[in-house]
Amino acid sequence: MASPIITMSFTEATEKRRTIRAVDSKTTVPDSTIVKLAEAAILTVPSAFDSQTTRLTIVFGDDHKRLWSITANALLAKIGEERWNGGVKDRIANFANAYGTILFWDDQVSATAMNENSPDIYKDKTDEWVQQSNGMHQYYLWTALETLGLGVNLQHYNPIIDAEVQKTWHVPLNWKLKAQMVFGVPKEGAAPGPKPQKLPLEQRLQVFGANSRSEGKNLN
Repeated sequence: MASPIITMSFTEATEKRRTIRAVDSKTTVPDSTIVKLAEAAILTVPSAFDSQTTRLTIVFGDDHKRLWSITANALLAKIGEERWNGGVKDRIANFANAYGTILFWDDQVSATAMNENSPDIYKDKTDEWVQQSNGMHQYYLWTALETLGLGVNLQHYNPIIDAEVQKTWHVPLNWKLKAQMVFGVPKEGAAPGPKPQKLPLEQRLQVFGANSRSEGKNLN
């Protein structure tokens, strides 16, 4: 299938990807473009043993607002009015005022099948691999959406909203919710500054045996 055209280079796209929480209920592209990006992620992002365990749900418009209404009700019941009115209410309202949300799930049936069919030496690793594949889907879509001029942030209100979300949108019960990706046009001044680095690069990257062809010498 033909995926939506991203004209930005891979390096530029990954540098542009940042958390942007202040977004409006507007979009830079048709809903169909976002759906095609999700389709491309499902069809192309890798998974261990090609297990294909990640699932996606996209909500726009009133469905998006309903998702965050469900989240608001679940949080208020869990944390009480004092904490709710201490900033949580405004935070959830901000997500509700975005354009849409992508929900990321793991299919537990597919995950179990991968574990059962894996060699014994890998069985204790399959849960980790399922999470890695889901994370790659998140990174793919986060980066792609921001190249299209949308602001994105990732939330984790599971599992307190899982049952109501599954009931509302008839999501299979064997899907386990992992994350909620909120998106919309960034508000003016919402772009973050330079990404802070907690440790120097040389403390976080090791390279051995590489040669610089242009200079003809070992990088080490």
